[in-house]
Amino acid sequence: ISKDFDPNISNAVWCANDNKIYFLVEEKSYNKVYVYDIDKGIFEEIETELDNVFSISKADNCNVLAYYGSGIQSPERGFVVNLDNYEIISTRNPEKELFKDYKFGDYHDYTFKNKKGVVIDGYYYLPPDFDENKKYPMIVYYYGGTSPTERTFRGRYPKNYFAANGYVVYVIIPSGSTGYGQEFAARHVNNWGITVADEIIDATKNFIKNHNFVDADNIGCMGASYGGFMTELLTTRTDIFAAAISHAGISSISSYWGEGYWGWGYNTVAAAGTFPWDNQEMYVGQSALFNADKVNTPLLLLHGTADTNVPVGESIQLYTALKFRGRRGYGYSFPHSRLSGYGASSFCSYPRMQSYHSEFFQNI
Repeated sequence: ISKDFDPNISNAVWCANDNKIYFLVEEKSYNKVYVYDIDKGIFEEIETELDNVFSISKADNCNVLAYYGSGIQSPERGFVVNLDNYEIISTRNPEKELFKDYKFGDYHDYTFKNKKGVVIDGYYYLPPDFDENKKYPMIVYYYGGTSPTERTFRGRYPKNYFAANGYVVYVIIPSGSTGYGQEFAARHVNNWGITVADEIIDATKNFIKNHNFVDADNIGCMGASYGGFMTELLTTRTDIFAAAISHAGISSISSYWGEGYWGWGYNTVAAAGTFPWDNQEMYVGQSALFNADKVNTPLLLLHGTADTNVPVGESIQLYTALKFRGRRGYGYSFPHSRLSGYGASSFCSYPRMQSYHSEFFQNI
């Protein structure tokens, strides 16, 4: 059924009463709902009024589907749709009053072609009261670890928040991301950031060239987990960024391979068929720790001490290397906190993390 279906399927509900399958899928930077008609053998998208649907639920005894999600600039809402005609018959917007007076800037899609002519997806946010005749600092955000950066309202790094503080925010979805088909996703395997780093650098330069309102001397970059790894790798390969933030980043592919709960398992795909002892070019050569002498960009390292996916030592060892080399490295750990920045003993980590982002970018 899904062999030639490019979106990445995250959930499926089969309904015997209409002989159809309802799918929640990841399609580019959106999460959508599709229906598959078994008799006709075709997929059809169901309009949801949302950029990202988080969950779907089919009623057992009637032909309705419930779902909820958010828009790129609207908080979570719930809907019920009649599956006979796909009309929305009920909605809930519990935070309508809370956000009614908030002002958001515009957002736009932006794509560019990489060196191989492949279209790389992306989008960007503008500050409220944007003036195209002014120069604005810019934050470049990415992940790169296979999942696309979705157009959610909230998230660990709410892009609307940074735009509201006067930044242009450019989100890049590089090669290797799911939701763009198997061939595009497979570029992640045995690559560990080389293709992605070039795409982020080239996309940033391309964006600056085509947008005169960006202050080319004040561009920051940031990412978490694999995105943190990308931040660290980028600082070894370019000086176009005035500041960089790595949250729970991987500084050594080889040590990550043997650490944590995910390192070895993740690398069975990301580094399929290779190991630290037979592919040092990748495990060592593409790790920021072993290229710390090339880092010139001020780098902030954030990490939770209870992180069992990317152990905190990944940040500590790079911080040590940067200090040893006399580079501008800064570190902050969140006690008892895991990858996301949350933890039972650090309920205030998230706002503190946001304040570190803002202060770091503003003061460099």
